[in-house]
Amino acid sequence: MFWQILKGSLVRQRQKMFMVAITIALGVSLTTAMLNVMLDVGDKVNRELKAYGANITVTPRSASILHDFYGVEAGGAGQYLQESELGKLKTIFWANNIVDFSPILETRAIIGQTASEITLVGTWFNHRLDLPTGETVETGIKQLKSWWSVEGNWVQESSQGAMLGSMAASRLGLQIGDEIDLVIPGSDRTAKVKIEGVFNSGGPEDEEIFVPLGLAQKLTNLPGKVGKIEVSAITTPENELARKAAHDPKSLSLKEWETWYCTAYVGAIAYQIEEAITGAHAKPVRQVAESEGAILQKTQLLMLLITVLSLIGSTLGISNLLTASVMERNREVGLLKALGADDTEVLVLTLSQILFTGIAGGFAGYFLGLGFAQIIGQTVFSAAVAAKPMVIPIVMVLVVLVTLTGSLPAIRMLVSLRPAEVLHGR
Repeated sequence: MFWQILKGSLVRQRQKMFMVAITIALGVSLTTAMLNVMLDVGDKVNRELKAYGANITVTPRSASILHDFYGVEAGGAGQYLQESELGKLKTIFWANNIVDFSPILETRAIIGQTASEITLVGTWFNHRLDLPTGETVETGIKQLKSWWSVEGNWVQESSQGAMLGSMAASRLGLQIGDEIDLVIPGSDRTAKVKIEGVFNSGGPEDEEIFVPLGLAQKLTNLPGKVGKIEVSAITTPENELARKAAHDPKSLSLKEWETWYCTAYVGAIAYQIEEAITGAHAKPVRQVAESEGAILQKTQLLMLLITVLSLIGSTLGISNLLTASVMERNREVGLLKALGADDTEVLVLTLSQILFTGIAGGFAGYFLGLGFAQIIGQTVFSAAVAAKPMVIPIVMVLVVLVTLTGSLPAIRMLVSLRPAEVLHGR
């Protein structure tokens, strides 16, 4: 009898119930899309921000101490890192989070044609590196500094080419295709290079000239040496634990240490880099790391607010639709009560109808939301958004809560309905 009444009620109220299902589906679809994107957005936002430079700088430990305590830029024996150890960056626990890196070797040079002094920077442009794991990666400043505006071409690793900063090119009257002599002051070491590209970085690099690392090592007589390494890594926003570890890692308890070490905080990645590379001091670029965390938190907060507002809208829509439905069915409900049905039985019947409709709408909304998430991912991040299994129980709970909350006015009306007044048209 119960199922016959439920079926008949759904058939007679199919238009209203269809609108309720649509309302729930729209709310659930937006919720599903936002939750999946919010849970998957961290890496994607960080990857987008990686286009704006390194967030970890690795320098020789002894040189770092002199710079931090005395403000002295040191050089000489022991003040360099080994180029051969750079592959170890991809062997640490968070190797997959290190997306790009490039060595830097700086010196002063004189351009023979103009007798002007300039900062010479040796680096990798687009270097193929064989890792200790047997894998191969391509890395260098072409990826690390992808925001540079380049006129001409990027330098090939095996060439005698150079890239000149736009301000230096303007000041020295040089252009693409010019050949220049680079002379190291106080030595007889020289090299002839061809300017293959002029770049605009918007920073101090615009006054510098970049050449392949091997050429810079030859000019400085430092084979296999680098002065520092710029690293771009995907990190987790810092919290109190990360800040405590940044102040003094030894102050952490064993449990705190394990949590910190196994979380992709910028400080934890820097610490592991120091473990991997001999004599290295890895220092997070705090301005970049903190900005990344702030942007990610604000993005996630915005998505959470959109989710909450969509659920509130769905609740209000359900409330209006169900109240109108009860008003249309008041004679039917009054007759049920007159025939002996108590308030509990009427509520069970009504809630079964509402929950059945809500589940159907929620089921459709979930898959619709997965589609919306992919559209958002491809439009904003040019990448697919992974469907998170944990979203399913969250959506199920939200469907029940939203449906029941939206039903409260209708339930209150059903409880207060008096059969005699309804059946007499009052």
